[in-house]
Amino acid sequence: MELGLRLMNANKEEGTHKMKQEPRLQYFPISYFSVVMGLVGLTLSIQKAEAIIKVGTGISTGLLIVSSIIFLLIAAMYLAKIIKYPNAVKEEFNNPVRLSFFPTATISILLLSIGSIELVPQLSLYLWAVGAAAHLAATIIILSQWIWQPKFEIHHFTPAWFIPIVGNILVPIAGTAHGYFGISWFFFSIGIVFWILMFTIFLYRIVFHKSLPEKLLPTFFILIAPPSLAFISYVKLTGALDQFGLVLYNFALFLVIFLAFQIRVFSKAKFYLSAWAYSFPIASFVVATSLMYKIQGAQTYYYLFFAMLTILCLLILTLIFRTGKEIHSRGICVKEE
Repeated sequence: MELGLRLMNANKEEGTHKMKQEPRLQYFPISYFSVVMGLVGLTLSIQKAEAIIKVGTGISTGLLIVSSIIFLLIAAMYLAKIIKYPNAVKEEFNNPVRLSFFPTATISILLLSIGSIELVPQLSLYLWAVGAAAHLAATIIILSQWIWQPKFEIHHFTPAWFIPIVGNILVPIAGTAHGYFGISWFFFSIGIVFWILMFTIFLYRIVFHKSLPEKLLPTFFILIAPPSLAFISYVKLTGALDQFGLVLYNFALFLVIFLAFQIRVFSKAKFYLSAWAYSFPIASFVVATSLMYKIQGAQTYYYLFFAMLTILCLLILTLIFRTGKEIHSRGICVKEE
């Protein structure tokens, strides 16, 4: 009897040990690249602050280097997942929500290109060319998946579906700096048209169907990114601020104000890796505001810029702390129920 109990306990301990040793790489999410987007977004915001107050670029350069290293680490981890667990990657790609996070990798490359324009122009050009080509391919693949798959339904639509669109709007920011205006207009056209169409679909989905699950609440902030980035790209493409540019910026401003009024809902949500969706959209609005200040010189935009930059810095610090805490407690890279 005693021997039987020992064997049962031994088997139980062995099973527990195997659960603990279950490879976490298998559950390494593609959405980890949103961390890079947030960090590079902060880097670009700091670059604008350094230009406004006329100080050296030491802080932003350091942040850019750190962001690049983190990008390489995440890319290496996900490449290892592709090699070792291709079925897990396939499952992630076929998921209606996670599918839209795959372009965060190509967007990260485009953002690194923007961040390095002044520091290493030639590297920036290479990154822009690779990022733009890869993102165009990602847009076509994901759009094809949306159209031809039989399983996606309206309740699967979340603001994360805007991510493939955002990358197209980003391309002109570095593209115009490198002199490629024709290609930049091509990408801008794709992004701006699909953004308007998909925003309409999202309003229908969120008003007439069930609300987003708690885990995806931070993705609401993704709504801020398209008009903010479209404003920056449009000004870069046209070289001036006209009425359409003002519409884009002011709509982004409205979304910031609107979401600020919903802060109680977001503050009650449990922390998930998706919380990094707060970071880049806010950063994109910070950069857009710096451009408004540069063009118009109004003190309103100066104070708004530094207020939003302060919020962004505090947010990024909080996200880094909470992410580190979740990694330590094994709350990330685990199988979801």
